[in-house]
Order: sequence, then structure tokens, then C-alpha cells
Amino acid sequence: MSSSGALPTTGTQHTGRQPEVLWAQRSEKIYLTISLPDAKDVVLKTDAKGLFTLSAVAHGEPFSFTLELFGSVLPEGSKTKTNMGLRNIICSIQKEKKGWWKRLLKSEKKHPYIKVDWNKWCDEDEESEVSGDSDDGFDEANEGDESDDDDGMLYLPDLEKLRGK
Repeated sequence: MSSSGALPTTGTQHTGRQPEVLWAQRSEKIYLTISLPDAKDVVLKTDAKGLFTLSAVAHGEPFSFTLELFGSVLPEGSKTKTNMGLRNIICSIQKEKKGWWKRLLKSEKKHPYIKVDWNKWCDEDEESEVSGDSDDGFDEANEGDESDDDDGMLYLPDLEKLRGK
């Protein structure tokens, strides 16, 4: 393939297979849930310009991609939290400036592997109602990896309580 036919690199870059990425936001944070069961050798990087990079190995195959986020964020280590589950890698990334982004990426191009995480989504006018929790259940909801999205099935913990679990 010649370099003249290369696609522009704004938005995302990836090598290997691309895992599904679910996203949601609050005025101060972006939540990313990367569907990558049994991931090993996971390396996540977030820089202040809004470049989010992930590389990992799952089931013997390499996964690697870079997302150019819509806005700038606080660099990794200071305000990025990661929760490694059995099926998903969940990240909470602090925005540099409080506010709502129009979309996840700078690029307006649609990416079939990036979807809205409706389980974590909150509209601007609803944020004050939901913000009682400092991390919106980031740690508790994913502790046992039982609340993860199973092939698009919505997990309803209240039903388990009714069954006496």
C-alpha cells in the first residue's frame, strides 16, 4: 500500500484487531469501557492533549489503538483511574476543563467500534441528580465484574435482590 493512499490519522489509529469501546461523560469526566476479555500486558497512556492509547494482548492476539479525544484531559497518573475486570477495562479520565463535549473524538468520522454506554450516560440537565456519588459508582459497580455488559444484555441488579441472591 502506498503512503499516498493512507487515511488521515485524526480521530483514531490502530493496529491489530479493534475492541469495542463504550463511552459516557459527565461535565468533569469521560468514562471508557473497553471490551477486551482476559486482557494481559495492558498498557494505557493518556496525555494532556487528549491522546488515549491502549495496547494489550487477549487470547494471544495483539490489540492496540489511539483515540484523539475531543478535548484536553489531565495527564495520566493524576486523574485517570483504571479498573481491570475479567471482560472489560474501565477508565475514568478527568477533563482539563469542566464542560460537555459534543462527541468523544475530535474527528467527526463515525467508528463502528465506538458506542455510547447508555448504562453510564447522563445528560447535562440530569448531572446534578446523579452526582451524589464522587465517581458515579466507578469502583463499586464493577468490583466483581458482574455488572459488565454481557453481549449487549442489560444487567439488572435489583432483579437478583428480588430472587433472594
